[in-house]
Amino acid sequence: MTLKIRKCSLDDLAILQDISVETFNETFKDQNSPENMKAYLERAFNLNQLKKEICNSSSEFYFIYFNREIAGYLKVNTHDAQTEMMGSDSLEIERIYIKGKFQKHGLGKFLLNKAMEIAMERNKKNVWLGVWERNENAIAFYKNTGFVQTGIHSFYMGDEEQKDFIMTIACMQQ
Repeated sequence: MTLKIRKCSLDDLAILQDISVETFNETFKDQNSPENMKAYLERAFNLNQLKKEICNSSSEFYFIYFNREIAGYLKVNTHDAQTEMMGSDSLEIERIYIKGKFQKHGLGKFLLNKAMEIAMERNKKNVWLGVWERNENAIAFYKNTGFVQTGIHSFYMGDEEQKDFIMTIACMQQ
């Protein structure tokens, strides 16, 4: 098994869109209406939106490769790119998505460690993320790696308001 992480560039936009739609669909389609999924996917992962995000100097995307095949990706945000204003000493993990066939191989932990490394390189004090209150596997994963719930915020899936737990960890804990 070989794992490799590579930072995404504008040249990766179409691939990023494909893997974003695929992994989000795999993860959430069974718990949401087709209409709300379609609305969210079209808003969050259209090429213009992804281009705007990838061009934002406060956001970074990384692909993870498992035996040379793209298996998932990581998105981190700092400063004004954070989805909640947590301050300049925080880094947000907005997305860790792994294709279904590559789950249970430690890739999520590998990407989490990459995010912690980025946070420490940038002298961030905290790393935080939002996780859907009904995503029990992800909540358990984050708790097992030292994250604690510190708040809650709204996330809109189409026209449905959902709740995300805000989970935080101090950088030096990792």
